[in-house]
Amino acid sequence: MFTEQTILSELTAQYLRTKGYDVQVTGGLGSSLARSAQESAQLDLIWEYTGVSLVNYNHVDEKLDSEQTYARVKELDAKKGLVWLSPSKFSNTYALALPQKIADKYPQVNTMTDLTKVLKDEAKEGHLVALDTEFANRSDGLLGMVKHYDMNLGRENTRQMDAGLVYTALRNGQVFAGLVYTTDGRLNAFKLKVLEDDKRYFPDYTAAPVIRQDYLDKHPDIAPLLKPLADLLDTQTMIDLNARIDVGHESPSKVAADFLRQHPLN
Repeated sequence: MFTEQTILSELTAQYLRTKGYDVQVTGGLGSSLARSAQESAQLDLIWEYTGVSLVNYNHVDEKLDSEQTYARVKELDAKKGLVWLSPSKFSNTYALALPQKIADKYPQVNTMTDLTKVLKDEAKEGHLVALDTEFANRSDGLLGMVKHYDMNLGRENTRQMDAGLVYTALRNGQVFAGLVYTTDGRLNAFKLKVLEDDKRYFPDYTAAPVIRQDYLDKHPDIAPLLKPLADLLDTQTMIDLNARIDVGHESPSKVAADFLRQHPLN
């Protein structure tokens, strides 16, 4: 379970309690378990990512932009009794990032196309790219990315590891680039430079609250209540909140309470 999902749950629970709701948080569930629990009426509300629903649960593989993705999952999941409420302002998708020393040495590398050019021009250097094992072995992961950008990136130039170790390898300068998540709290803490996905390979993963239709029918005020909270959550805000937990080792409940105190919602 992402740190991010924990903080989103805490923010939602603490906020709704101030509005008179009796909220119980069920933690420790991955996306698929949470989805199953919601479909079977064991959970009323979860935060989900548009791209996860689109690809994993609705099996749509066409490339869609942020608004198209949200509209499609809203339509498809409505048939299953699930309602997508107003989305947040952030997408926690994949990206490639450079360690600070590499970014300083290659100031011209700002996009994935720029990186592709360096990997081709300096093929003899054997630059290494760190990837988490799951992404490296998915057809819509490494292989798709290499094809989409026409990257000169063979298996000999990649290092597969646990997702958390990718950040360690980047921080320690052991690799030229690495796969990251765009709202990860370690991006700023480790001074990593995130490259623009200029050819839009990575799916959109905008986060939004998803609620059961039957629960929403009984509590129609919950949709307008959650919109101002979702509107507060942009990319930099999530990076900062995630960093307080993953880097600063603060508790999610404290981080959520501090945020809601600093951003009072009517």
